[in-house]
Amino acid sequence: MLGQLEFDGLTVLVVGAAAAARRARAWVEVAGGTPLVVPSAGAVTLLTASPDRVDLVVWVQGPRRHHDQVRRLARGARLPVTTAPAAGPRGRVTLVGGGPGHPDLVTVAGRDALALADVVLHDRLGPRERLGALAPGAELVDVGKTPGHHAVPQREIERLLVERALGGAHVVRLKGGDPFVFGRGSEEVQACRAAGVPVTVVPGVTSAVAVPGAAGIPVTHRGLSRSFTVVSGHVPFDEEEYAHLRGVGGTLVILMGVATLTQVTAGLLRAGMDACMPLALVERGFLPGQRTTVSTVGAVASRGGVPAATSPAVVVVGEVVRLAGADGAAALAASVGGLP
Repeated sequence: MLGQLEFDGLTVLVVGAAAAARRARAWVEVAGGTPLVVPSAGAVTLLTASPDRVDLVVWVQGPRRHHDQVRRLARGARLPVTTAPAAGPRGRVTLVGGGPGHPDLVTVAGRDALALADVVLHDRLGPRERLGALAPGAELVDVGKTPGHHAVPQREIERLLVERALGGAHVVRLKGGDPFVFGRGSEEVQACRAAGVPVTVVPGVTSAVAVPGAAGIPVTHRGLSRSFTVVSGHVPFDEEEYAHLRGVGGTLVILMGVATLTQVTAGLLRAGMDACMPLALVERGFLPGQRTTVSTVGAVASRGGVPAATSPAVVVVGEVVRLAGADGAAALAASVGGLP
């Protein structure tokens, strides 16, 4: 049986359509082998022309006539043949950071995990545009949250991860940005470990750096900012925290801060931040409709936020905002007396 074999250093011909052969391919990789996945007709062709390319054949699916041909050709080439079991070993969970949302920003490791997924639990901020192509044949489950509305509570997400993995599935938890940057990924890892489910984490491109960059704003720049601080603006800070953020210097990057932007900018002013400190709000970074509003902390506080701003958005506070380009510089100059 497939789950009982060791594949160290072997090239394994996995016979079957990509979606059906996904789990067998994953087992081969976990066991140290190199899978070569082809449909049954392709296996006949390969074993006829180049049987020396493989060390072992794993049959997953295909017509009976192809099955008989593959076995005959493999026997002639002295290649062992085994059949993928109907029920496999214990499943696993992979947390994948999907980046700011554009599918091109998913890492190679993230794409590989999605390609082998049986189930994908995805957020609203992940790369949903081509998810069906990235995870062919996988069951796609939307567990995304919107501000103030958690249709699927966090504990239920963790339960689903564990339940599906214990049922033998490779479950990918696809999250926006990086799983460990305000993504509650560590809680999901803890839930899997507590249940004895193997879990791995694939880092992602964090929006804290990438989205400002999409607007031409570096989070550090020689002579302007030698550090940057990333905070969650989900709830306003207390006065001690405002004083710390004001005093640390460098660039301040605020995620999930649209709803609290008025309170946060007012708090920074109370802590002594210059009202003319540049501020940028970048909405929908790397996605259609990306918009950058350049202003100042004082202007945003006095006007009660940024008109019509919606999440997802990243707020950048600091002198680096002046580097947003000619349009950004012009907007900043115009905003000194009021929000553009």
